[in-house]
Amino acid sequence: MPSYIAPTKDMQFILQELLEVENQEIEGYDDLSADFTSAVLEEAGKITGEVLAPLNVVGDKEGCTLENGVVRTPTGFKEAFNELCDGGWTGIAADPEYGGQGMPYLMGTAVSEMLSSSNQAFAMYQGLTNGAYASIHAHGSAEQKATYLPNMTTCKWTGTMNLTEPHCGTDLGLMRTKAEPQADGSYKISGQKIFISAGEHDMSDNIIHLVLARITGAPDGIKGVSLFIVPKFMVNEDGSEGARNGVSCGAIEEKMGIHGNSTCVMNYDEATGYLLGDEHKGMRAMFTMMNHARLGVGMQGLAQAEAAYQNAVIYAKDRLQGRAVTGPENPDGPADPLIVHPDIRRSLMDQKSFCEGARAFTYWGAMMIDKAHRSNDKDADGLISLLTPVIKGFITDKGYDMTVQAQQVYGGHGYIEEHGMSQFTRDARIAMIYEGANGVQALDLVGRKLGTDGGKHVMAFFELVKSFISQNKDNEALADFIDPLKQASKDLQAAGMFFMQEGMKNPNAALAGSNDFMHLFGHVCFGLMWARMAKVATEALDGNADDPEFYKNKLITGRYYMARQLPATGMLLARIQSGADTVMGLDADAF
Repeated sequence: MPSYIAPTKDMQFILQELLEVENQEIEGYDDLSADFTSAVLEEAGKITGEVLAPLNVVGDKEGCTLENGVVRTPTGFKEAFNELCDGGWTGIAADPEYGGQGMPYLMGTAVSEMLSSSNQAFAMYQGLTNGAYASIHAHGSAEQKATYLPNMTTCKWTGTMNLTEPHCGTDLGLMRTKAEPQADGSYKISGQKIFISAGEHDMSDNIIHLVLARITGAPDGIKGVSLFIVPKFMVNEDGSEGARNGVSCGAIEEKMGIHGNSTCVMNYDEATGYLLGDEHKGMRAMFTMMNHARLGVGMQGLAQAEAAYQNAVIYAKDRLQGRAVTGPENPDGPADPLIVHPDIRRSLMDQKSFCEGARAFTYWGAMMIDKAHRSNDKDADGLISLLTPVIKGFITDKGYDMTVQAQQVYGGHGYIEEHGMSQFTRDARIAMIYEGANGVQALDLVGRKLGTDGGKHVMAFFELVKSFISQNKDNEALADFIDPLKQASKDLQAAGMFFMQEGMKNPNAALAGSNDFMHLFGHVCFGLMWARMAKVATEALDGNADDPEFYKNKLITGRYYMARQLPATGMLLARIQSGADTVMGLDADAF
């Protein structure tokens, strides 16, 4: 059975040494001392490694079952969920006014990484609740907040988001779910939603659904969509659960992965719902939840890659296969371990350099969210808005690739369920699809985010990179990082210039290169993170670090990324500059 050990040392390195959280001028960050963050990470590491990770395979094999309208979760899930809730982990970043611990979003992100690495299907129950909580917290009335948030903080009540319908996914303007106004100010919600994660289950007393629907007489298209709070059980005036609402689970989706999560078809039959936010402004309220979720989904790409990588390393060190080309390294045994072979090392270095780069990038993004929300920093808000599709799209694309590489280390055993490696690949696959498929993320990046505020935020990113390069250009110890980063940044700027010059004349020329641009942007972000980490590691070694091997290995891993991964920006630029002719050349009937 696969195992998982939380990488708390690397997490602590990013929080304390790379991001220097305690020194940031962000509300609440002065409480994030090294001792405090270490204690939180270690305790989270215990429950994820000892309680949740052993249930990962259980959830995959058993899945969820629907009996007489009730969904049963896998063996052990409910008890583990109670332990998670009792420990306060579900409300770690929630508002203290509603029973939360009030820690920064960054700390919630670090804990969420561990939850997803240990058991992604399980982690989604509270993860979706956090997103629904965020939407109600941002857009709900005082009464709605008081009614729902305290129990959602503790996950006594869980939450969902209901967007997709059988006939429409990304194009939500086509939705048919309707909302009929009632005399008491409520609405009757009728329609069907599909792919609803944690839509029905037996782990909480109530489920608070956030449902997109169209009010009778609303404008056509996306401008006529509103968002509603639709509880599974009505809430009495004293806060207790009342009568069952007109919402039910019609089926559990049969999925490739995340079997332990109840992904449901939800039927709304004149269910009572309450408007959240303004009429016809449902997408604004829903995007609060979706933007919250998209960084979390990007983190899932990292999380599955990390878990798969850890197990691939164990196997590569234990499995005897062949001899090292330079001579036996295990002369007393019948063969050498797999890890002596250069191609296995290449694969493991791909995985290791990805995981550590993705962790730095994701945590940096989480810190920008804190800066935007806690310090009302508009520039940080603009920058993280720009980078959200990159975090979601690039990290989940590459994270899936890394789980495949980890599976490959096992050879034939990686294809056999007994070893559990296929689960990481199957579970990682969904992260490329939900919360906006990655092709949509790329279109959003190129078609909308680049030009926001006149391109102010992408120029701010270029300035970040330029400033770091300028400040460290004479540091010989960083030459292996600065020079590749400089070239990669030039490639990214050249791609942006191509879009500006060609996009207006031929929009297909820009959109045909959007996926390549998202990946190019992702590589440059990783390059910046690795260059920053290299600077920290170099300074630590110059200062007689307590654990020099950690910093030496950080530099070795970073040099690998800069030499073997970052040059992909040149290839991606060439693809972008080839335009749309090769992509759009065939007539539709020729396919």
